[in-house]
Amino acid sequence: MKENNDSSHASRRDFVRQGSLLAGGLVAAPLLSQANYFSGADDVIRIALVGCGGRGTGAAMQALSTQQNVRLVAMADAFRDRLDDCLKAITSEENAEKGKNIKARVDVPEERRFTGFDGYLKAIPLADVVILATPPGFRPIHFEEAVKQGKQIFMEKPVATDPAGVQRVLAAAAEAKRKKLNVVVGLQRHYQNSYRELYKRKDLIGDITSAQAWWNNDGVWVRARKPEQTEMEYQMRNWYYFNWLCGDHITEQHIHNIDVINWFKGGYPVKAQGMGGREVRKGKDHGEIYDHHFVEFEYADGSILNSQCRHIKGTMARVDEHIFGSKGRIHCGKAQITDHLGKVVYQFDRKTENNPYQTEHDELFAAVAKGEYKFADAYNGAMSTMTSILGRMATYSGQLVSMDKALQSGINLQPSVYDFAAAPPVAPGADGYYPVAVPGVTKYA
Repeated sequence: MKENNDSSHASRRDFVRQGSLLAGGLVAAPLLSQANYFSGADDVIRIALVGCGGRGTGAAMQALSTQQNVRLVAMADAFRDRLDDCLKAITSEENAEKGKNIKARVDVPEERRFTGFDGYLKAIPLADVVILATPPGFRPIHFEEAVKQGKQIFMEKPVATDPAGVQRVLAAAAEAKRKKLNVVVGLQRHYQNSYRELYKRKDLIGDITSAQAWWNNDGVWVRARKPEQTEMEYQMRNWYYFNWLCGDHITEQHIHNIDVINWFKGGYPVKAQGMGGREVRKGKDHGEIYDHHFVEFEYADGSILNSQCRHIKGTMARVDEHIFGSKGRIHCGKAQITDHLGKVVYQFDRKTENNPYQTEHDELFAAVAKGEYKFADAYNGAMSTMTSILGRMATYSGQLVSMDKALQSGINLQPSVYDFAAAPPVAPGADGYYPVAVPGVTKYA
């Protein structure tokens, strides 16, 4: 919805302009002018989408479904077919039939569709708000660039796949805060009504003494190798199964549950130990990641999070969190709080539940439109990402791993060169299988 208040227009223009000037002095001013030229209106919030897979497509549709006067003006992805599929989905007649005014908000001609590893460098300058939704291994460099250019940012979780990447995100987060750039991270439970209401009432359970978290289900897609693919392209297409791109499913998915406990605890674990392995999902197409992890995280006050995630078909499926306190228990999945005898002391009204994926964007774009600085999610996103990486390091090594040492380890899983002809960080053996971490053998400094 287009705002009609002139002061609101000025506020948003000044807000975006201030971010651009902070990014690079007067050099940044032409970037905003160029973006204005595309839209033809100075109150339009311009969006660039970096990463056009399933989550990027969903995030773009949610951004374009907000009440503000928004336009998708640029798109970037490593692969042209992914970009084309995303654009087709966003502008489909199906969305129009559902009453979504999305197609009219898309203005991405051929010259603003960028492919390859460097596409983000061309898309980011054209926008006011950047959506970062590539495989998470790229998140640190994309986030750094968006902050450098003074953009408002939505970035998906996790925000890195290794300790070196987390450090880069932490540094960029501090810079984003200095520049007063809104950053929303796709840990959507922070934007879900039931979780927000449970958090407000967490004192009903007294001091938190322990917690349990689960992400157990069948797993995700596998993309078969094609004869014409280089090793780099194959890993990029089948990215979920390689740690430099995904971080293992404890990081890519289970971060949601781990983050909930960090949020309610108001801190992050100081150490972790656990076990894991590949029991079922261990084919050549399954790269190097595990299919199960069980981690005992310990916080500074001695409280414990028992965390489990599993991708094995036919096993118990559960995605949930329970938080135990001196007076009672929070059942996140049921959206209720009970005392130790099981008496319900608070029950969230499910009729007031929202779609948190949409709310993330609604609240971000409302703040941008008003010229407000309200969201600084990057620090927590980085530390909850690091918590999941800590768990992975514990299960891979079978050792007790401290947060401080892990974070300061400098471990970097990224390739030295981003190019489809370059060698990725891990390669298969002569038998076609990838090396896999072995507890008791794999070491971390």
